[in-house]
Amino acid sequence: MTISLDKGPGEDDPGAEWAPVPGSGTPVLELSNVVIHYGRIKALHGISLSVQAGELVTLLGANGAGKSTTMRGISGLNRLTEGSIRFNGEDITALKPHERVARGIIQVPEGRRIFPGMTVLENLDMGCYGRRFESKAAYGEALDEVFELFPRLGERKKQFGGTMSGGEQQMLAIGRALMARPNLLLLDEPSMGLAPMVIRQIFEIIAKINAGGTTILLVEQNAQQALSRSTRGYILETGSITKEGPGRELLHDDAVREAYLGVA
Repeated sequence: MTISLDKGPGEDDPGAEWAPVPGSGTPVLELSNVVIHYGRIKALHGISLSVQAGELVTLLGANGAGKSTTMRGISGLNRLTEGSIRFNGEDITALKPHERVARGIIQVPEGRRIFPGMTVLENLDMGCYGRRFESKAAYGEALDEVFELFPRLGERKKQFGGTMSGGEQQMLAIGRALMARPNLLLLDEPSMGLAPMVIRQIFEIIAKINAGGTTILLVEQNAQQALSRSTRGYILETGSITKEGPGRELLHDDAVREAYLGVA
């Protein structure tokens, strides 16, 4: 399956209004020679990548390239066979998933994974697990910030998550992650299964979250939307990183366009 280059109406350059946020030069996340196996199958072949404070970095690749495996390795859901992961200078390779969450590594998983039998507000509250608010007012401010980004969630606080559209569920999944106050936000395929107009809206919100100071590592197949808004990008192919560079340079790289976008 090739990476999508679908455009909505009038969407010649979806990220034209967004200037990618430059990194601070200080690595927040560093993967060094990471190898992950599924049984005898080698899913990652010694990949290395970094994310600087304030950046939005995209990890781009087709189905089966190892993108979600990489995200699960960072979250601690997949154990590394070789290599190391450092977060804010600390080696977290041996830390359990909940210990990584406590340090601010928050993932929005592929498929959204909201709680369908809970209301919008209850889903957002689940994002607060392990987070302590200084006061009830501070909790209210956190909710208000999410509702400002996603007004539809504010309008549907009492609606059950399972009755919402795919786009609304994606907004809820991102809002739930923001309630945990992430130091690093991991987004795994946020555009999956969504209509083009909703995809554009989701990516505009992702860019806005990044512009507000949240460091983001984004896994995607939609190259047009992701790379146009990214500070930097990595191309992952069958478990190996084959190319890296500034997002827009990758988007207009002839080899990337031919191999991943189907554009000669």
